[in-house]
Amino acid sequence: EPTTGLHFHDIKKLLKSFNALIEKGNSILVVEHNTELIKCADYIIDLGPNGGEKGGKIVAHGTPEAISKNKKSYTGHYLKAKI
Repeated sequence: EPTTGLHFHDIKKLLKSFNALIEKGNSILVVEHNTELIKCADYIIDLGPNGGEKGGKIVAHGTPEAISKNKKSYTGHYLKAKI
């Protein structure tokens, strides 16, 4: 979770760094709970539905917009307010 403990301004710097890597043809795989970063993703794989033994299954996958419309996705529920 790269945004843990970062101020909002630092998250913007992190996103710029990610974009610079992507522009050079690299891919980035991130595990994250911060919806400000999640909404910037090209593609999301949402695991759940809960944590531990009650999780670990693919609940939803697709663009942030698609995830926000998925009623089974807790992430989508919170992401909807950010998009």
